[in-house]
Amino acid sequence: MKKASDVHGNTRRRVISVMIAALVLITMTTTLTACSKSVTAEDFDPMKSYVATIVTDKGDITLDLYADVAPKTVENFIKLATDGFYDGLTFHRVVPGFVVQGGDPDGTGAGGPDYTIEAEISSKKHLEGTLATARQGDQVNPERRSSGSQFYICLGPQPHLDNQYTIFGQVTDGMETVLKIVQGDVMNKVTVEEKK
Repeated sequence: MKKASDVHGNTRRRVISVMIAALVLITMTTTLTACSKSVTAEDFDPMKSYVATIVTDKGDITLDLYADVAPKTVENFIKLATDGFYDGLTFHRVVPGFVVQGGDPDGTGAGGPDYTIEAEISSKKHLEGTLATARQGDQVNPERRSSGSQFYICLGPQPHLDNQYTIFGQVTDGMETVLKIVQGDVMNKVTVEEKK
């Protein structure tokens, strides 16, 4: 037969274990919250840093967004992502060694939200993993205005595109996922968070 002190000792140890586990969980949650928070277009500040995540069946793609370089483009991307515009759309164009392109609700390369965005062309280079906006050609679009929703991710360096398109981000994690994308693969969800 167990002594009362043994029973109380076991109970105390269990209570302490549960309390420690709860503290660890609270600390982890607080740390994750401190690292990032969901953002909407109304919260947008070009002086802050943002990270986007594209969720696909082949893995997640994480991108740093260049709010300081292309503020109008990043703000528009955040608005579309927050509104769920990209969720369920496909990568409608995949050219091996060149780019994967998505963001067209029609899936044809001709669709969008019925508006374009002012060009924000910078000195940023088209490297592997560069995120930039698609646009119509110069002959019909001499101002080089960007598509309202279509974007591409470079599968390798594309120096011939430099100084012609609005670059607004860079893949920081999940490039192996980008390289697995084939035409028709779906963006299950696109989210944007503020980096702390």
